[in-house]
Amino acid sequence: MALRGVLGTDCNGTGRTSGETGPVRCHAVPVTHSRPTAPDRLLADRLRSAPAVPLVTFYDDATGERVELSAATLANWVAKTANLLQDEFDVGPGSTVAVALPVHWQTAAVLLAVWSCGAAVLDTAVEDDGPIAGADVVLAAQDRLEPVEQVATGDVLGLSLHPLGRGMTEYVGEARDYALEVRAHGDVFSPYQPADLAAPGLVVGGLALTLGGLTEAAAELAGRLGIAAGDRIMVDEATATEAGPVAWLLAPLSAGASLVLVRHPVPGTLAARAAAERVTATLGPEIDGIRVLGRPS
Repeated sequence: MALRGVLGTDCNGTGRTSGETGPVRCHAVPVTHSRPTAPDRLLADRLRSAPAVPLVTFYDDATGERVELSAATLANWVAKTANLLQDEFDVGPGSTVAVALPVHWQTAAVLLAVWSCGAAVLDTAVEDDGPIAGADVVLAAQDRLEPVEQVATGDVLGLSLHPLGRGMTEYVGEARDYALEVRAHGDVFSPYQPADLAAPGLVVGGLALTLGGLTEAAAELAGRLGIAAGDRIMVDEATATEAGPVAWLLAPLSAGASLVLVRHPVPGTLAARAAAERVTATLGPEIDGIRVLGRPS
């Protein structure tokens, strides 16, 4: 997944850079707030306030799947993944984890798990696997494993992204299978070391945003986009990939909103789906009668 545009936002009033009509692009701007917290606390807050309410609903129109996770279910996946990373791969403060995954509900769990460990996420654009060589651990979709394994110097975990959590099939490489490994780990996570909020949380090219800075950027972006508590936000894959995880994951969490993620959307189907899912706002798609985040009302 290309984790771009995540260091705050410099979107204009339309939610796009001047002269563009494509997906929302949010560029780096300084963000300053007091008393920052780590990104995993955003999910912990939701777990306390609304554990059973749908938090992430994921569609993949290429496979026909629909997966819905409450805060409690997502937190379970995050805890298991964090325990896997910490216990099996020694991931903790000072570690760098490359996430070579598409926009997906499992990607949300992986990102929050890395930050729960106090480690940094490394941006790995689809067209550039080179930076992966500097990562301690790489989590990659099965269809990206071949190029990833050619450059990775750290441990590699492969994800099938199967809707029922099944492992990889027809794979003969050396990467460990995330789906098989994660099952054995506990549902409650306790880090061996406390997170350093001043340490890198997201690395994008030559830039780095701290763990504390991630939550600051999320709150700032939520305010600028106009995300409200209780919003049900539809995000298409292209927009989420371009805008980055602060936009599609952390900003909605920060504001108390929920997500409808759509991968490989079939043209003409989003309006009916938005109605069925009671969507109140979109990040990217334009649907009659539903406000587009980042645009003046």
